Amino acid sequence: MPDKKTIKSHESASTEKQNAKKPAHSRKAKVVGPEGEVPHLRIRVRAYEHKILDASLKQIMDTAARYEAEIHGPVPLPTEIKKYTVNRSSFIDKNSREQFEMRVHKRLIDIVNPNPKVIEALRNMSLPSGVNIDVKMS
Repeated sequence: MPDKKTIKSHESASTEKQNAKKPAHSRKAKVVGPEGEVPHLRIRVRAYEHKILDASLKQIMDTAARYEAEIHGPVPLPTEIKKYTVNRSSFIDKNSREQFEMRVHKRLIDIVNPNPKVIEALRNMSLPSGVNIDVKMS
C-alpha cells in the first residue's frame, strides 16, 4: 500500500496535466474587481409573448458577440402566471364566472467581463415594444 506522500504527488501531477490541456482562449487575463470577483452584466428580460422575447434575446446576444464578449445564457426563468376570476353577470348569475390569465415569460443573460463598447452598444439598442429589460452590473 503506497504511503500518503506518493498519493499526493500523483494527485498534483494529474492536476498539472489538466491545466496544461486547457486551450489558450481560457487562459487569457481577466479584470478582477476589488472583492476578487470578475465583473459581469446580468440582464433580465421580460415579455408577455415568448416569440418577441426570443427575438430580443437573439438581438442582445448578437450585439454582445459582435464585440467578442463572453455570454452565459439565455437561462429560462419560471413563467409568472397571474390569474383573474370575474363574474360574467353583475346580478343574477352569481355562479357563472370567467377566468383570465396573464403570462410573463422571463429570461436571464450574463455577460462576463464586458468592455465599454459592449455596454454602449447595449444601451443604444432598440428593442420591440412589450419587452422589459433590467441590467445590473456587479
